[in-house]
Amino acid sequence: MAAPITLSNPYPVIPLSHPLRARVRVPGSKSLTNRALLLAALADGVTTLTNTLTSDDSARFIESLQRLGFNLQFSNSQITIHGLKGKIPASRAELFVGNAGTAARFLTPMLALGQGEYVLDGDARMRERPIRDLLAALQQLGVQATSATGCPPVQVRAAGLRGGRCTVAGNISSQFLSGLLMVAPYASAPLEIEVAGELNSKPYVEMTLAIMADFGVQVERTGFERFRVTPQCYRAQATYAIESDASAASYFFAAPAIVGGSVRVENISRASKQGDVAFVEVLTQMGCAVEEGPDWLAVKAEHVPLALRGVEVDMRDIPDTAQTLAAIAPFASTPTVIRGIASARVKETDRVAAMCAELTRLGVQVEEYPDGLKIYPCAAIQPAVVQTYNDHRMAMAFALLGLRVPGVQIENPSCVNKTFPNYFDVLESLRSVNSEQ
Repeated sequence: MAAPITLSNPYPVIPLSHPLRARVRVPGSKSLTNRALLLAALADGVTTLTNTLTSDDSARFIESLQRLGFNLQFSNSQITIHGLKGKIPASRAELFVGNAGTAARFLTPMLALGQGEYVLDGDARMRERPIRDLLAALQQLGVQATSATGCPPVQVRAAGLRGGRCTVAGNISSQFLSGLLMVAPYASAPLEIEVAGELNSKPYVEMTLAIMADFGVQVERTGFERFRVTPQCYRAQATYAIESDASAASYFFAAPAIVGGSVRVENISRASKQGDVAFVEVLTQMGCAVEEGPDWLAVKAEHVPLALRGVEVDMRDIPDTAQTLAAIAPFASTPTVIRGIASARVKETDRVAAMCAELTRLGVQVEEYPDGLKIYPCAAIQPAVVQTYNDHRMAMAFALLGLRVPGVQIENPSCVNKTFPNYFDVLESLRSVNSEQ
């Protein structure tokens, strides 16, 4: 692989001069990596994870496990974790998770399994991201988990997790439910969880249940409304392979819709545990073609720049790909409406407001809704420095416009380190026909 490119700030994206004929590989899934790290630490024995994500988010999670006393070894994208059957070695620890949402929402219920006092904190944006509903559920189970603001920092005084019943809100983040589910096998009695209201991002809960099953734990459920977990122990896995990240893959699936040609992404399939793989169905609705193999997916768009169609889509279950769709939408022949992403307003930034602001900066007409936006076709997108709000997905998605539009620059491009440190390297590789990563 070529040496990493130097990221100037702002970073200019140079338009492509030819249709795509590319093959790429993106990093391991953040969602699967952090779930697997948690389950391996709780399992009975030693597990080695392969193809793990190496990024700021995963580093925060690993560092927190080490602060809690767990033994981890590293070799490239391979991590070996010595599981302790639901025990937490440290009786006191201060954890700093930066702006890693999965770390905050998964580690907080994990701390309830300990015996001692713990503090979990994050950066300025994390201190604005709500966690009150998760704390309320833990309090119903007798856990002393508190926050002065309803956001981190969080204080947990732990004495083990008792069983019983709790209710957790589903409309802010499915990670609250996933975090509770993953620690539930180590409650002292059966634990029942009821979801209040409509659950966002259902595929991520399916992912949680699937990886729990891989580690030997079964969950009783009634749809997405009620879950029951009996006391069990996760089984360590000699090796556990992490799929490539479907959210990261969405940018490369989307590229042909903008400039034509095809891109094939390796180590991912329609059978993925990751719900974001469904983004290729949105591209199909817009007029792209999808091809697949047992461990790859490819998107083709030979029609550019004529027949890309706008869509109206509820992205409640795949909100992390909304920005990717927003980057394609101005090139469609009809408006695109994105709905169901109110939860995106409490992500790394208010993503709905950010998408509207940056599309407007580029000369695209938009209408903002409480739970989404409407994007109109734009025949003449304006050159601009796109603001990223320190949000990795704003940087990665909006860089796609620069593959076709001259003068697009990305402010603070290094924010992609959160989940995809070599994103711009892989994006640049699209310039080589039949490129390999």
